[in-house]
Amino acid sequence: MQNERALLFCGILFSCGLAFSQPDYQRHATSLKPAPPDPAIARALASITAAQIDQTVKALVSFGTRNTLTSMDSNLPSSQGINAAADWIAGQFRAISQQCGGCLEVKRDTFVADPASGEGWAKRIPKPTKITNVYAVMHGSDPERAKQMVLVTGHYDSINSNVFANWSDTSGAAPGANDDASGVAVSIACARALSKIKFPSTIVFVAVAAEEQGLVGSGHLARLAKSEGWQLEAVLNNDIVGGNTTPGDTLQLKDRVRVFSEGVPVAATPQEQQRIRALGKESDSPSREVARAVAEADRTYFAAAAQQNRFGAFLVDRPDRYLRGGDHSSFNREGFAAVRFTEWREDFNHQHKNVVRPATGSNDPVQGDLPEFVDFKYVAQVARLNAATLATLAFAPGVPQKVEIEAKNLGNGTTLTWEGPASGGVAHYEVLWRETTAPDWQYVKEVAPTGGQVSVSLPISKDNVIFGVRAIDARGHRGLVVVP
Repeated sequence: MQNERALLFCGILFSCGLAFSQPDYQRHATSLKPAPPDPAIARALASITAAQIDQTVKALVSFGTRNTLTSMDSNLPSSQGINAAADWIAGQFRAISQQCGGCLEVKRDTFVADPASGEGWAKRIPKPTKITNVYAVMHGSDPERAKQMVLVTGHYDSINSNVFANWSDTSGAAPGANDDASGVAVSIACARALSKIKFPSTIVFVAVAAEEQGLVGSGHLARLAKSEGWQLEAVLNNDIVGGNTTPGDTLQLKDRVRVFSEGVPVAATPQEQQRIRALGKESDSPSREVARAVAEADRTYFAAAAQQNRFGAFLVDRPDRYLRGGDHSSFNREGFAAVRFTEWREDFNHQHKNVVRPATGSNDPVQGDLPEFVDFKYVAQVARLNAATLATLAFAPGVPQKVEIEAKNLGNGTTLTWEGPASGGVAHYEVLWRETTAPDWQYVKEVAPTGGQVSVSLPISKDNVIFGVRAIDARGHRGLVVVP
């Protein structure tokens, strides 16, 4: 009887014209599906192992302390301190390059941070201090597309709790296993895995210093990138990605990593901010599109994995955690699209702490950022997700240019126009759209390239959805989305 009443009610709705019909943005749509995996990328991801991560993290911990100020300490043994760590990282990049026939250009960005400069970090760097960022550039094989760059980074400096009483105090162990040897291990693992492939675009693998002193190292590198005209399309910052293994923590999740991204770009001018608000683009910054690209790489390379090997990107729509900051912010400030990877649940007893082991029988927790609290299998998964994103973007064409929606006249349809990437390599484009409240792209229409400006008209109201355009290469690698 209840079913009969329900059917009768539905019939009344239809007869009265009150039933919900399919909206235009669904009626003229194809649902977006994950891209097929590239076998070469899949093989590279499989080469990343927990054993490699273990070796990198423990090697960095072995330097005793990687406090940035130890670069000026002449009393340390040559095997201790941040200078020794920098040399070791550069040596790792050189060894990888040797195995791939010199595919990496290993470089150092060395400068002196002087508190007299008036920068806001003067308290944390109380005297002129040498700072070195170590990075390796894998130049793209295509002369034009090599100008496009993607970058992965982690910070190799560390601190203990002594500094909060006196930032000049570099004494005591500062192992920094999770914060952030784990992130450096991701950068090195990506270099090792992706060096086996030739990409048309350029990938930069980085380990920055002086993050704990106020993002000083990454700030310098980001300004260098801007001054030298690097065409950085995406920056992936890994900081505290160790999958903390504190005994008894039942809330830690090992099947996901948080990916933070800014909404309204911090570098946007007042006029750009006004347009963002007017068009409802608060969730469509270039950084937010990088985060979506990470999630898409996850769906392509991890979604089909067995449940015990499943791993995902958990997107967080804010620049960073409360009361914290990271090196991606330095690149955001210079106008680059950058995101931050961080484990699901942090244990603050294992960050910025002196190493203290309680007496036998005590219930007090172990203090200190030690390797025993790092899950090397988890870090390997984070590295694979980074590598999948980097590889996909390094294969893909550049971003479409001058993407616009025609908004001269009132109407219920939408006309989009754009120009192709200057570097070419486009097999076709995808016009994407989603409901304004949807977190990710939902629908797609394939569009063939033309010799000049591309134009497409759709019987879909631009008032009800967000549109985007991206370029795809002949092997199906998807580039970053540009919102008009």
